[in-house]
Amino acid sequence: MSADGLVAVTTHASEPDAAVAEIARAIAGVPLAGGLVFCSHRFERTELAAALDKLMPGIPLFGCTSAGELTTRGYDSDSLVFVGFPADAFHLELLPFTDLDNFDPEAARKQVRHFAGSCRNVAALALGEGLSHVALFLVDGLSHREELLTMTAQEALGEIELIGGSSGDGLAFKETGIFFDGHFQRDAAVIGLLSSSRQMQAFSANHYRPGGERMVITEADAETRTAFEINAVPAAEEYLRVVGQPSQTLDAAFFASHPLMVRTGGEYHVRSIQSANADGSLTFYCAIDRGVVLTVGEPVDRVAAMRELFDQTEGKVGQIDHIIAFDCVLNRIDAERRQVAHEVSALYTEKGVIGFNTYGEQFRTAHVNQTISGLAIGR
Repeated sequence: MSADGLVAVTTHASEPDAAVAEIARAIAGVPLAGGLVFCSHRFERTELAAALDKLMPGIPLFGCTSAGELTTRGYDSDSLVFVGFPADAFHLELLPFTDLDNFDPEAARKQVRHFAGSCRNVAALALGEGLSHVALFLVDGLSHREELLTMTAQEALGEIELIGGSSGDGLAFKETGIFFDGHFQRDAAVIGLLSSSRQMQAFSANHYRPGGERMVITEADAETRTAFEINAVPAAEEYLRVVGQPSQTLDAAFFASHPLMVRTGGEYHVRSIQSANADGSLTFYCAIDRGVVLTVGEPVDRVAAMRELFDQTEGKVGQIDHIIAFDCVLNRIDAERRQVAHEVSALYTEKGVIGFNTYGEQFRTAHVNQTISGLAIGR
């Protein structure tokens, strides 16, 4: 914890009570407006939720399970990250959503508009005028509802920017958890509207450029995010042909190193592949459908690009307290494969980056993949 800064804690204690005890010692009586928690999927969730609820009863706490954590070590694992927002400079309120399979966009828009207006008024009374506002958004990374929720929420938030990530469970793809109201829940999402007298700047960037060859999804199931054919050929076979490695084994490391990209809104975004299936189809982390035009992304110098990104962000908020980051798990896998993970971790440590590895990132109206997205908070 820096003087007068955020309460930022990392613990590698394996037992929930011991981990939360470390958080309690770091808080050391600092009045908090709320807190944010990112935890390894290895924690026993019921015990961890109970310990957190006991630590700060009545204080807004939210978070999620991860596919890896970002701590003072940079890339980390089997850890718990806690970010506490001091009450003298922050105001935090939560709006959860459950039963995402039956999500009602129109009802949600009304809910979010009312919530945002109320939060701004209460924050102004507590902290004064001229505040910065941002919506921190966490959503079940296995829900397949990220696109709809992100677009709905950002439309209702108006000028308040939305930034967040999809929860993970390592790379098991079985069950992730969103934490709010003292419990970890699946098929859920939560908006934490953070207001502050400090400067806050949201950002998002990927570190790939589009390749030269184009391909078209010719058969797909949008509901399951599965492409069956690309260029009228079994999807996995055509993907390997375009990459130029037709005999390569398809796994997470290969997908991370050869991401597919799509052009939307005049910019290229990654549409990461989650898995290759026995029938030759490919399942994606993000929305895809028939007719989508794709190209294979080619890497740029990630460390140099991120340093430039962080420096530009610092220029907008002044001295950075911390960066709360949502970093795609495929970025981490690719960094390890290219043997730059140590350099990335060193940069994250230098710049005060804390957060988690995601199954996808949300920025404004978009659900994206293989980005580093985040919120820089000034001192």
